[in-house]
Amino acid sequence: MPNRIEIALKDGVRDARGERIKREIEHFLHLAVDEVRTIDVYTVDAALTPNELEQAAAGPFSDPVIQTWSIDRPLAHGFDYAVEVGFRPGVTDNVGRTAREAVEYLTGRKFAAGEGVYYAVQYLFKAQLQSADVDKIATGLLCNTLIQRYSVLSASDFMARRGFSATVPKVSDSVGTAGRSPVQEIDLNVSDEELMRISKEGVLALTLDEMQIIQAHYRDPEVVAARSKIGLGAKPTDVELECLAQTWSEHCKHKIFAGTVQYEDEKGNKQEIKSLFKSFIQRTTKDVREKLGEKDFCLSVFKDNAGVIKFNEKHSLVFKVETHNSPSALDPYGGALTGIVGVNRDPFGTGQGSKLIFNTDVFCFADPFYEKPLPSRLLHPRRIFEGVVEGVEHGGNKSGIPTVNGSLVFDDRFAGKPLVFCGTAGLMPAEVNGQPGQDKFIKPGDLIVMTGGRIGKDGIHGATFSSEELNENSPVTAVQIGDPITQKRMFDFLIRARDKGLYRFITDNGAGGLSSSIGEMAGECGGCRMDLAKAPLKYPGLTPWEILISEAQERMSLAVPPEKVDEFLAMAGRFGVEATVLGEFTDSGVFHMLYGERTVAWLPMDFMHEGLPPMQLPAKWTPPQHDEPVLEEKNDYTADLKELLSSLNICSKESVVRRYDHEVQGGSVVKPFTGVANDGPSDAAVVRPILESFEGVVTAHGICPRYSDIDTYHMTANAVDEAMRNYVAVGGSLDLVAGLDNFCWCDPVLSEKTPDGDYKMAQLVRSNQALYDICMEYNLPLISGKDSMKNDFYDGSTKISIPPTLLFSVIGKIEDARKSVTMDVKRPGDIVYILGKTGNELGASEYLTLKGFTGNTVPHVDAAKAYRRYQAYHQAVLQGVVASCHDLSDGGLAVAAAESAFAGGYGLQIDLSRMLWKGDAAARNDLALLFSESASRHLVTVRPDQREAFESAMSGNCFTSIGTVTEEKELVITGLSGAVVVKADLAGLKEAWQQTLREL
Repeated sequence: MPNRIEIALKDGVRDARGERIKREIEHFLHLAVDEVRTIDVYTVDAALTPNELEQAAAGPFSDPVIQTWSIDRPLAHGFDYAVEVGFRPGVTDNVGRTAREAVEYLTGRKFAAGEGVYYAVQYLFKAQLQSADVDKIATGLLCNTLIQRYSVLSASDFMARRGFSATVPKVSDSVGTAGRSPVQEIDLNVSDEELMRISKEGVLALTLDEMQIIQAHYRDPEVVAARSKIGLGAKPTDVELECLAQTWSEHCKHKIFAGTVQYEDEKGNKQEIKSLFKSFIQRTTKDVREKLGEKDFCLSVFKDNAGVIKFNEKHSLVFKVETHNSPSALDPYGGALTGIVGVNRDPFGTGQGSKLIFNTDVFCFADPFYEKPLPSRLLHPRRIFEGVVEGVEHGGNKSGIPTVNGSLVFDDRFAGKPLVFCGTAGLMPAEVNGQPGQDKFIKPGDLIVMTGGRIGKDGIHGATFSSEELNENSPVTAVQIGDPITQKRMFDFLIRARDKGLYRFITDNGAGGLSSSIGEMAGECGGCRMDLAKAPLKYPGLTPWEILISEAQERMSLAVPPEKVDEFLAMAGRFGVEATVLGEFTDSGVFHMLYGERTVAWLPMDFMHEGLPPMQLPAKWTPPQHDEPVLEEKNDYTADLKELLSSLNICSKESVVRRYDHEVQGGSVVKPFTGVANDGPSDAAVVRPILESFEGVVTAHGICPRYSDIDTYHMTANAVDEAMRNYVAVGGSLDLVAGLDNFCWCDPVLSEKTPDGDYKMAQLVRSNQALYDICMEYNLPLISGKDSMKNDFYDGSTKISIPPTLLFSVIGKIEDARKSVTMDVKRPGDIVYILGKTGNELGASEYLTLKGFTGNTVPHVDAAKAYRRYQAYHQAVLQGVVASCHDLSDGGLAVAAAESAFAGGYGLQIDLSRMLWKGDAAARNDLALLFSESASRHLVTVRPDQREAFESAMSGNCFTSIGTVTEEKELVITGLSGAVVVKADLAGLKEAWQQTLREL
């Protein structure tokens, strides 16, 4: 019989895990609970002696200082209900696996076949609850029923049974075999209404036009004849239909960015745009690379999982940012966890593979203190906030990758769907086994190998579900379940397999699962033949179409030469990583899927990838007009400044950021927080990826969705400029910097449920126009990106759409990380400069939002002047004459000055009358000078003895000195009249900034 080891905290030791569960039950489920305690449970199904069991319990399984243990004796007492949660049979159990390895080390012998250790958690509730309440807690908070199982016992039942039994979660066969699951044929010779019913009920996200194209394909006599030769009828199988749905989904195919747009501007001028991607994004990179000429540093763009640029002669940089919005709306923890571990696989699976060096994350949420009613399908913003933060924390920290840069953006429209951006950078050898590291290829005859985790029902329809708006029928099963530990093992194995040349091609098994990864890989050589029955499963019972499209996580697909496969599989075994040969690549021109001996899918490659004509999309731009606010000028703006510092978009995010490890790997130079107490907000991150070198990687981002309320052209221009000015502020070089665009849009397709689709499409056109215009001025190539185009909630009566949002990320180089500049002021007596001019550009600013207005005067970017100024500033950095630099963005000068002052621990004396102004002189006033968010500005401090050198470096650009750093710990700003308009001690300013999210 198996033995059961229980590990509990000693009496008097605080149970933080139980306290967190108690808070979540009360906050999210509104159930009163007196106490929650937890016990770790290890079921040991192995031939161990009593002494060995005691050694395991007292040794690796428990901490003798704070924990106690028992063997085959329950430790639970003083509770009303007990819930025990463990993994389903076949699901990866990392704690159990680690416990088994610990016992093997302890005893000096390996477990026999069929032996193992299985982990579970027991939750003990002291509360007046009904059994239905306990089930609600179990399924709502404690257990993901896709991969976990749970048991509930009342205290009386628990005592009668003397606890939970030591059951072992065994499964006789967790690998699919031929003939187990039937393959269905789908009759498409039906009415249009029936075609749409098939699409909707199957979560295929295919339009009527797309269903009719598939219908016509299966009516083609040549197709029917070819299918009959391999034993298939004229009807598509469910495997084929599901595969086409994934391949043609908006999430995978990017149909809106590839569509033909008929655009009309506000003057009635009309323009046909054939593919926004080709006309603006791809064109930007092409034109910038031509400008750069011999200085071009782009190595691989828009053709792999991530973009690749040169770093130095021996290494290249790889970078990708992804979104995981829809899954995070349904399951914030699971959706966000797979967002971060999923984007890890993108740079890892680029070229021949790269070592991952850092993560970034940007989250857009509704107010976590939201108190208005929400549609029943939507989770409360605080639950999304806490789940997403925890998911990315667990995914990133457990993967051993530092999280170095990010931000939180708040707008109540994100209640409809949160935005969860996760990015990862990698370092790739410039050359691997005699060929460029970014190059890879496949030869017919190479074997199809899947490695990493097993396939389950999690992630079914992930790609198609993410291609629609969120609604009351959105399936929770579409959310993938990530496992960073399994993925880390896989990465460690594959990086060594790369160096030994054991594979020719590698890619991520992401959206669409095997259907997408093998479908794309087959395009490299012209076909494939794969047996789905050979795929390793988490549990039995999956149908062939589920195996093909499941997006179960931590998997990579590879092309392995036949002569290398034995060595590849042997190395996988040594690393404890599962690897399975599923088939081979061919040059047949066909995507050929089998299930045992039976053909279940036979799709011509050209139809699969090129059979979908471009969408036809109308777009008409009409500039919105908002009420122009009349703002009363004041004699004292100190209270306004403190209120701004406390606002959600400006306040400190330290309670979130501190949960992420930014020190692992030992390369972080400019960290998320800086200053005398390491709590000032850094503008960008600097990382040394090669510890024996001082060469640094710089990454930053810009995001300002509220500007879309006025004009998405200027929203985009400001997002790009914000990323660049953050990057430049810390010392990033303008000679080697590249950008990534992540578009998240509300549905821009004109339809009955989106009657303003042509306006939203016009917003997207204007955004792309700005992206081209600004990036050309900044010599900024775009190397990768992603779009997410259905970020709405609609339940038939209520529609909530996000503001059109562009996250723009940059990655580049600083030649010497020791010359990095941080934002905190450094010493009294230093001179304060502002670089750039300020205008009356308060439209959609944090200040106007605070007052309940939007306005119309959105900040305009003069990219040509900004670029020259950024170049001059960089020369000053190289000369070592800049003491501190902070970009001006949300909240304008007043906020930037407060942050720089309290971060450095010294005061500032600033004179607004010395600031340079642009535009109507009559509009120049203290309010605009304090809070305008005019673009391309920096607040810089310089030592007095470096003044001449700094001003010489900046000569010919817009800059001026506006004050000094003072010994007094207060911020004092005098207005145009000479009177003080802001006066506050630094402690009060910092407290205002830190208090809002401190407890979250």
